[in-house]
Parts: sequence; structure tokens; C-alpha cells
Amino acid sequence: MAELYNDHKSMYIDGVWRASNHQDLLDVINPATGSAIAELSYGGVDEAMEAVEAAARAFGAWKLTTARTRADMLLEASRMLLKRAEEIGYVLAVESGKRLAEAVGEIKFAAEYFRWFAEEARRPEGAYIPNEVQNKRHWTRAQPAGVALCLTPWNFPVSIQARKLAPALAAGCTVVARPSQKAPLSVIEVFKCLEEAGFPHGVVNLIHGPAVSTTEAMMGHPAVRVVSFTGSTAVGQSLVKSSARQLQRLALELGGNAPFIVFDDADVEKAVEGAMVAKFRNNGQSCIAANRIYVHDSVYEEFVTRWAATVSRMKLADPVTNPQSDLGPVIDDKARQQLRVLADEAIAGGARPIHPKLQHPDDGFYLSPLLLENVPPDTTFARAELFGPMSPIFRFSDEDEVIKLANDTDMGLAAYVYTNHAGRGARMTEALEYGIVGWNNALPSVAFAPMGGWKQSGLGREGARIGMEEFQEVKYVSQEL
Repeated sequence: MAELYNDHKSMYIDGVWRASNHQDLLDVINPATGSAIAELSYGGVDEAMEAVEAAARAFGAWKLTTARTRADMLLEASRMLLKRAEEIGYVLAVESGKRLAEAVGEIKFAAEYFRWFAEEARRPEGAYIPNEVQNKRHWTRAQPAGVALCLTPWNFPVSIQARKLAPALAAGCTVVARPSQKAPLSVIEVFKCLEEAGFPHGVVNLIHGPAVSTTEAMMGHPAVRVVSFTGSTAVGQSLVKSSARQLQRLALELGGNAPFIVFDDADVEKAVEGAMVAKFRNNGQSCIAANRIYVHDSVYEEFVTRWAATVSRMKLADPVTNPQSDLGPVIDDKARQQLRVLADEAIAGGARPIHPKLQHPDDGFYLSPLLLENVPPDTTFARAELFGPMSPIFRFSDEDEVIKLANDTDMGLAAYVYTNHAGRGARMTEALEYGIVGWNNALPSVAFAPMGGWKQSGLGREGARIGMEEFQEVKYVSQEL
């Protein structure tokens, strides 16, 4: 795969694929083997500002294109992604350690965002406001905000980038994207699809470079009106501060600490199936991953026994070379070591592992899945977002208790509830302080519904109609006849 990038032209600025001004290179590592798979041309502030300037120049013409024109290009990008899903999925799996089936599924999911927002671009917007004076009329219309920065992480590099690019372009914004340096190759392939889809020069731009310096520089440019970021809460807080200079619009999808709640009336078998997906999808590295498992006393033993047995049968292997792999590596050795420290601290405090460690390859950044019960509530393991295949399991006895426990966090992105009682399910969806609630559903994310968090988990929403509104300004018109 490294041969795809040996010309080092990995940045797309003003319609041209190019290398860094200073020919700086950065290795992209396959976490399944720990070896380099490609050299990425790594830019800096100069390239970032060139991209913003290109987007600013292109905005004047792009915002005037018809909704039909934008929709046609977005649909073509969707078709290109679907056509190349297997190929791009392979690139994604190798650079991220994601299971190949999951990686291909992510490319198809990204294509769905381009399709959804292609359709949304042509739907009516604005409102006619009934007048109260005979000779006056009032209405609103939405217009593109300006240049948008799309800043994305490594865990779902393609679908999260698509969740930002598609609504921004549908709204009439031009964009500058900066993906994570840990998984940039699949995003490069997305931009090749955008190029082939016919987007004019400067409308879509892709850079690579140090996150702090490039972001600070770009947010200082007056043409940048929207910053859409997915990542840690700490970085999101710093972006809020930086945005004050230009009063930019922010769309932030930040950290999560999702509770997974199993009631006594739940179908335990389905709850275990849901926990396997919600916890171990993408090797446990998801902002909406099940993080804290709460199980009712009356079904606790049954649930834990079934889940531990299922986990113990998982196969850890290179997810690309071994299609039977159930779990791949975490993204790098730093992440692996941090998770080990948290687990060791909890075990030293009295937590008990409920199944043996699994075998895995010697090379790469593998981490055996770990379920801990009797976790001391004051340990970091019990309270932090565990970005990997680990979870604490807690007992609870009644509804009010588990609501209090589930909401006892600064985060509020996603939560999961397993119950077959309609009234209880309704009460839980209302009481949980989270932007997303999966009720007997471990895969709640869809292109046509809003995604975002409460409290420290972010600002704004992505997906659905509201995802496009994040990139628009509303203009009110009052006319005297």
C-alpha cells in the first residue's frame, strides 16, 4: 500500500495534489504489526493557510451554485465511495487496525452521508412568517456561513469526515479538512473521490500537519466561519477559547462515558449481543462505546456469565490478514499502556477480572479484552472514558439508583438501555442526560438522525437536517410593501 503514496503528494489544495513545502515526511503505522506502511507528506501553517485562502477564494462562486448542482456532485461522491468501498476499506483497516468488514462498512456509511445531504440540499428551507401589519411581509432564508474547518480523529476517520464534509458542501460552504495523522490514508482516498465527483478547485481542501499550530492559524483567518471538530473534551474546550477571536460557529462532538444498562425484564441474550457490539466495535475505540455496564441484581450472574463466555471465545488477530478475527489492536502503544495502567490500578484496589486473558500476536498493539467487577468507584477505571476493549461492571437494584449512577458524569454523549417494559424504557430515555439513547439498540448511529452530546460531550449536532444548519446562517427579511 505504501506505493500508493510514494510520490508524497498527499495534500489537496486548490485542486492540486501536492507535497509539503518543506518535504517533511511522517510514517503511518499499521497498529496490527507496529510497522510503517506509508510516508505521509506532513505540512504546517504555510500549507494550512494556503488551503484556507483557496477555500476563501472559491466560496464566492460556490455559494451561488444551485442546490441541484451541489446535490449532483454529492451524489456522485456517494457513488464513487460505494464503488471503491472494498478498496478504501482495505486501506482503512490497515492504517487503523479496524476489522475489514467494519472498515468496508464505514466507507458505505460515509457514502450514505453524502447521499443524505445531497437529498437534503434540495429540500425547502426558510420560513414565511405571518404578518401582523397589512403592508409588511416577513420571511427567513438560510445561507452558507463561509469557510468550514473539518477536524477529525483516527477512530472513524472516513465516516466522521463525511459527516462534516457532506452537510458543509450541501449548505454551500467551502472546506478545509485536517484528519488525524494516525489514520490519514483513507481520507486521502475520500478526497480523490471528491475530486472525481467534480467539485471545483478550492471548494474541498485537504491538509496534514500539527494539530495545534495549524488549527490556531486557520481559526485566526476571518474567512473561517465554522469549525467542526470531533475529539477529546480538552481539545474542544481549547477550540471554544480560540473561537472567541472571530466568534466562529462551533460544532463539537467530544468525549463519551456511555452507560449500558440491563434491567431485570430485558432479554439477556440480546443484551449480551448488544454489549458485544456497543463495547467492542472498532476494538472498543468509539466515543459512543459502552463504557460502564450496569446490570440489575436479579440478572447480574446470568448476564456476566454469558458475556464473559462470549468474550472468552473472541479471537485476537490481525484483522486484515485474518478474516476470522473478532478484535484487532488499539491504535498505538501509548494507548495500550495507558489502559493497562488504569486496569492495574483498579485490580490493585480490589477489582476482579472475570475471565482469563486471551492470546494475541506478539507484534502490534493488541490488548486483551478485560471485564472487571467490584471496581472501586473512586478509581479512574470506574469514571474515565476507556477508549479500548475494557469495561467495569456494576450491580444496581432499582430504576432511580441506576439513573443517578448513569448520570453521575460530566459527559453526556450516548447511553444504552435494555428493557422490554415500555413504560420503563420511556422513563429512562427521558431521565438519561445524554444526546443519544439506544433502547434495545447497540447501533443507534444513522445519517438521518442527529448525533451529539450534552454537557462536556459537545455543542451542536451532526447528521439529519440540523447537521446542515450548523453550516448555515439564518437571514430574516422584513419587507414593507
